[in-house]
Amino acid sequence: MPGDAIVYIVDDDDSVRRATSRLLKTAGFEVLAFESAEELLGYPMPESAGCLILDYQLPGRNGIELQKDLIAAGIALPVVFLSGKGDIPISVSALKQGAVDFLPKPVDDQLLVETVRQAIAAHRLELIRIIDIKEFKGKLSFLTRREHEVLLLVIEGLLNKQIAARLGVTEATIKVHRGRMMEKIGVDSVAELVRLCERGCIARTS
Repeated sequence: MPGDAIVYIVDDDDSVRRATSRLLKTAGFEVLAFESAEELLGYPMPESAGCLILDYQLPGRNGIELQKDLIAAGIALPVVFLSGKGDIPISVSALKQGAVDFLPKPVDDQLLVETVRQAIAAHRLELIRIIDIKEFKGKLSFLTRREHEVLLLVIEGLLNKQIAARLGVTEATIKVHRGRMMEKIGVDSVAELVRLCERGCIARTS
């Protein structure tokens, strides 16, 4: 289900803009349409799941330039390009910058709806991942220095006895620090801890 996701359409062709909006609204999406890159950039986009359907041939900034502007502004919406020109270098450039797809006009209705649906689903998962990482890093701030040292050594794969030897303390002390650390982070297993650290880009020590 589209849910609270928003599909943004930027196309200077009024007939295409209206037809695309009508198609996606019929499919259950909330749609906001703009006729220029400048108009979109002036709109305060909420931090919610969504997708941008972008015409390459725009007055002023073209689609690729708008894509770059959005990336520079920290707006990570998935982009689906539409173009009347089957320009391979342009499509390659767009895809390298993270575009989901580059579809030639006139685009098949069902293909467009399905492409948008998949782009929004992927974006929703990415937003959840970002939130999880922020929450995880917030929990790390409550660790003591020693608990953080133990964390790094645990995800390196060391046993309690080895960690104790590395830090010059008793194994019983390590068990206490390890237990408190895992409780603060909210995990029950080392495997879960490692997964969280990998998602949060917490490096293993060497």
